[in-house]
Amino acid sequence: MKWYEKIGHQLFEPDRDQTAGEIIFFKFFELFILIYTIKYAWEWGIYTQLRNSEVVLPLGIANYIDISILFDWNLALINAAIITLLSVIAFARMGAKWFYMAVIILLHLQYVARFSQGEIPHSMNLIGMSVLCFAIGAIWFPGKEKMPRFVIGSIVFFIGLGYTSAFFAKLIGTGINWFDGRHLWLWISEKSIDVYSTIGYYEPNFLQEMALNYLPVASAILLVGWFTELIGFTMWWKKLRPVTVTLLIGMHIGITMTMNIRFDAFVMQLILIGYPWYLLIDKYVKTTPKWIKKLA
Repeated sequence: MKWYEKIGHQLFEPDRDQTAGEIIFFKFFELFILIYTIKYAWEWGIYTQLRNSEVVLPLGIANYIDISILFDWNLALINAAIITLLSVIAFARMGAKWFYMAVIILLHLQYVARFSQGEIPHSMNLIGMSVLCFAIGAIWFPGKEKMPRFVIGSIVFFIGLGYTSAFFAKLIGTGINWFDGRHLWLWISEKSIDVYSTIGYYEPNFLQEMALNYLPVASAILLVGWFTELIGFTMWWKKLRPVTVTLLIGMHIGITMTMNIRFDAFVMQLILIGYPWYLLIDKYVKTTPKWIKKLA
């Protein structure tokens, strides 16, 4: 067996029998993605409708079409409503296999309209990528056994690839001195301005004080986080996945504590896909409930 075939077996587990716990967990995970998809669609739609008037920085498909059309006639809100309807239909398996593909296209339009003003966050990217995996899985792997394996496996693959790519992006962009603690000083100072503007005062916590007072501590914090990103791809292996995901969650907690940057959806999704929850469910549930079977 070649190396990429071994990785494929680790990600998609084609030889393992499907259990009730796996089906229940997958539907719960799909519900998690559904809730965040609808949440983002409406948040972006409302912001676009109320505050956007022109495209400052075109993103994605906005480089090829005039996305400003969504700024008028409540089209951003109508788009959010369509995304909500299609997402619910796709979740309930009521109709064509391409509903999730329509959702990811419309969600992308909503994203580029909302973030066309010059600031581009990436805290929502895992949700969008997951919707894309659901779209591909629904079309090319529509079976009740194959779709869950493909969706979860592909999400794990891209998350691991994304974190490791982030390591090399920093290395290419900044060089080997990226973990210089002075960089963390700069980022802490920049984020303190956001805190000032939000609540009117800023008090560094214990970890921030340690980083600001001792350069080696600041450098060590960045180095540990950077190394954690490097080993992100090791989550492709089932036995290593809980360890790698735990380190990544710890890294995000560190980012929140040092730079006041929260990745709530990232962390919750890591918790869901990083551990074999289906084994815990199987201990208490031996058969799949009928309503879950219908939705699967």
